Amino acid sequence: MSARVHQGAVIDASAELGANVEIGPGCFVGPNVRLHDGVKLIANVFIERDTEIGSETIVYPFTTLGTAAQDLSYKGEPTKLIVGARNRIREHVSMNRGTVRGKNGGVTRIGDGGYFMAQSHVGHDCAVGDNVVFANAATLGGHAQIGDYVILGGLSAVHQFGRVGRHAFVGGMAAVVTDVIPYGMAHGNHARLDGLNVVGLRRRNFSRDLIHDIRAAYRLLFAEEGTFQERLDDVGMTYAKTPEVMEIVDFIRADAQRPLCMPHN
Repeated sequence: MSARVHQGAVIDASAELGANVEIGPGCFVGPNVRLHDGVKLIANVFIERDTEIGSETIVYPFTTLGTAAQDLSYKGEPTKLIVGARNRIREHVSMNRGTVRGKNGGVTRIGDGGYFMAQSHVGHDCAVGDNVVFANAATLGGHAQIGDYVILGGLSAVHQFGRVGRHAFVGGMAAVVTDVIPYGMAHGNHARLDGLNVVGLRRRNFSRDLIHDIRAAYRLLFAEEGTFQERLDDVGMTYAKTPEVMEIVDFIRADAQRPLCMPHN
């Protein structure tokens, strides 16, 4: 089935529309935009340019996608926004294209299966994983990296260049100025680590034994004895055969531009 385009929509001649695409009234689809099969723009969606949206993604009214980076150094160079499949993008969401300075090659990239609630924002050059949830007005500064299954609470904000590891949970109104480890749970302004996202792990069918191992590694990592580097090395040796724990170790050891989010104590 060919695309269904409302007579009140404006579609640039260079745009590519897949099968079963639906474009409602008041939408603007700019140059070099590609909408894969089954994409639905409900109404009044603005896609400026150089944007790709994956199959079965639904975009709600007054959303702006593929707009220029909010970066004073951006001078109009050709960059892109790539959104994966099966995302739900609610009202007034904004997602910017990348910059030539970004590590992603000028691309802001969104994974598959995400749920972006009203007024949430993805800044330039961000990399967002699969199956994320951004609650209302959750915001990413430029160059942020968000792992799979991350949940960002309403009105939370991640600092530019910040990282939030897979399966982590960030509470509402948290100001995240430090990197949150995979499986971690962070709250507050400024956000501090507050244990593990155990509820999320149970919902995703992590076994009781695996959750026990992750919790034990967390306690060892943030204990009071020894230096942090010594504890990190101990965790790496003790849990070398547990990929989920080693994901935390590798996250901490990786090159980063923000400090690590730590517990209150």
